[in-house]
Amino acid sequence: MSSRFCGIALVCLALAGCGPRQKEAKIAIALPLTGDIAALGQGIRRACVLAVEEAVKAGRFPGMKVSLVEFDDRSDPKEAVNVANRIVSDPAIIGVVGHFNSGCAIPASALYAQAGIPMVSPAASNPELTRQQLSPAWGRPRTIFRVNTTDDVQGVVAAEFAAGPLKRKRVVVMHDKTAYGQGVAEEFQKKFIALGGTVLSFDGIQVGDKDFKALLTRIKAQNPELVYFGGIYNEGGLLVRQAREAGLDVPFIASEANFDPEFLRIAGPGVGEVYITFLGRPPQLLESARQFIEKYKLRWPQDEVKAYDHYGYEITNIFLDALEKVGPDRAKIVDYLRHVRHEGVLGITSFDEKGDTLNKTITIFTVKNGKFEPVQ
Repeated sequence: MSSRFCGIALVCLALAGCGPRQKEAKIAIALPLTGDIAALGQGIRRACVLAVEEAVKAGRFPGMKVSLVEFDDRSDPKEAVNVANRIVSDPAIIGVVGHFNSGCAIPASALYAQAGIPMVSPAASNPELTRQQLSPAWGRPRTIFRVNTTDDVQGVVAAEFAAGPLKRKRVVVMHDKTAYGQGVAEEFQKKFIALGGTVLSFDGIQVGDKDFKALLTRIKAQNPELVYFGGIYNEGGLLVRQAREAGLDVPFIASEANFDPEFLRIAGPGVGEVYITFLGRPPQLLESARQFIEKYKLRWPQDEVKAYDHYGYEITNIFLDALEKVGPDRAKIVDYLRHVRHEGVLGITSFDEKGDTLNKTITIFTVKNGKFEPVQ
């Protein structure tokens, strides 16, 4: 082959390589994929994967590579900030599904907003996550949303249930000192006092602790009529189990992060009278989620559908709809979210000026025969 021909061939290859590049759009998930509540994060991850796989298989994005990228925040606020920094450095990421915990979502949200990236949480319920965007000190675009109900609704409903149907007047309030657990406990306390009830004590425990016997013995001596707990199922299940062992047989009300089979396993068979509030409705109680459950089980036959999985599926589909309608432009996607009226597994999803869902439903469950059963 002559040197002249080789030169022509190389030029042709170079020109071919300079052709139009395929557009790329990534949706990030930022969830606890390892650690104590990894089962919840992994469930949401599977639901997000399902949504992207369906969209790609349907050929909705010709000429564009659409993918999901995963980040593990380990339920740790510091790691959540590290994750957020990695996400904002990738210009192909057009939105974030996450974070799960309020303590992770709040510090990470400022970084996403500064970069103009929309973040939609499937579970973070502390009101401050979205409320901060209305503060004059915010100084960033309003790019933070969530599809779940907030703690100022959940705590109020729990307090009304305690004071109303349960007719309790003297309660003890406990929390796990996190932005989520303490936040919802404060909302419960505020409303219960406003309803004329008495809060005997407001106690914080440490996430990861296993022995609450001394605290529960002191609480029993206060003679409460009910115990409220804001926190996660790991500590919630242990508190119920050890309370029953200590002879503290009053009703417990716990926040939605205890609505998981692991709570029942940890609490054991002698769970007694326990109620769990849930943000919205779990997928099994939604007719609009029936097909989602069927597709999920077909795709992941070895895994049960978790309580927040349909939220992750819904968020991902909202991002995919936005991408299809306005393209991989972060600012346009944020504007799309502000005006969206999405009909999906959650029914109709729209957001208020803060970025909170307009769906304000709370479901209350009790435990019967080792299962969660809806009360209201």
